[in-house]
Amino acid sequence: MSGNRRKAFLVSAVIVGGAMLMTACQDSDADSGATQAPSAATPGGKDASTSGSSATGGSQGGGKDSAGKSSGGQGASAGTGSGGSGKSGGNCRTADLKITAQDSTVTGDPEGMVAVTLKNIGGHDCAISGFAGVDLKTNAGSLSAKRTAEKPSPGVLKAGKSVSFGITYPLNTSGGSGVRITGLLVTPPNETKTVSLAWPGAATLPVTDGTGSPVKVGPIGSAGQGD
Repeated sequence: MSGNRRKAFLVSAVIVGGAMLMTACQDSDADSGATQAPSAATPGGKDASTSGSSATGGSQGGGKDSAGKSSGGQGASAGTGSGGSGKSGGNCRTADLKITAQDSTVTGDPEGMVAVTLKNIGGHDCAISGFAGVDLKTNAGSLSAKRTAEKPSPGVLKAGKSVSFGITYPLNTSGGSGVRITGLLVTPPNETKTVSLAWPGAATLPVTDGTGSPVKVGPIGSAGQGD
């Protein structure tokens, strides 16, 4: 081989070798970049995961706080406590009482008697004592009952239970028409609302001289206590 051709061959070899070396370096850089790409993504992915975990944790924390400190839960608990208490709910109101009257006259007694029963239908215990207001409606006008000398005792009327008091009046044995009774008005103690009832006793009262009422009312419990 001539000298010139040998030199040309050597130059070509050097050029090819250089090109191959550059290609290898580029491939190595490319491989190195591919290896580093997940590494670069990992911090970003880790931050996103932490952020998501933090958001989830915050949501759970808020839910826990809401459940633990919910005013609705406290209200429900307070409502249950209030409803479950067996304490008196104040004085018995007319609207919470079922009031009935029946003839309780004993044969042979000189006076007639009507028992008025008050049943607690209000759903809670209530206080009741003293005298009810009692008026008889008659063809001669209204006649208010006078309280007896019996002393009243304070009491609590439990839900669903009853208590009674008595009304006594003179029987008309005169043989005359007397004073015709047309109705009964009852106002529970410490109340202003009156209940109108049919009168279950004798139809008439004897005519009196008008000095005082012949009708008497006993305190709550004076006619015995119902179930």
